[in-house]
Amino acid sequence: MRRFFTAPQISLAGRSFSQAERMAAGFFRLAPGQWKEHRYDVKTLAYLDEHEVREGTFAHLCKYGLDGQAVDGKSHFYRICLQDDRILDAVERASSFIRLAPLLLYIAAHELVHVVRFERGGVAFEASDREKSEEEETVHRITRNLLKPATDPDLNLVLDCFSNRYRIGDLVQ
Repeated sequence: MRRFFTAPQISLAGRSFSQAERMAAGFFRLAPGQWKEHRYDVKTLAYLDEHEVREGTFAHLCKYGLDGQAVDGKSHFYRICLQDDRILDAVERASSFIRLAPLLLYIAAHELVHVVRFERGGVAFEASDREKSEEEETVHRITRNLLKPATDPDLNLVLDCFSNRYRIGDLVQ
């Protein structure tokens, strides 16, 4: 059975993405307003199309043309697809030590690192499984460094529990 974020949890996710965006801007030295060049949106499970629902990940990234269809050159955007049920299940199973807020912050930062890296062109969105695996390791390392200034005991637990051994997200065209 699918579980969906409540209104307060959706608000928390929005705040997490705002915080992660500010942190990523500082980490990657993005000028004010540069996020407009890195087009992305965030959707929770209740608003995802069926092909955007993924088992085994907390979130994943899709790439679409501005018309919502095929991708052509520069006219594209990324959709960060949050898998509410997987996130809520992880928090519930580890409720004695994993909190929703730091987990959402980690997920937001992780996915925004992908967006920046793809937009800068150093990494191809379309890649082999091996390249995707290497990219996940790189993004996890960058995400840990990006979040270092914000670390507190709750965030440290998330960083320890959801290390490279776990799939935080994956990429879908």
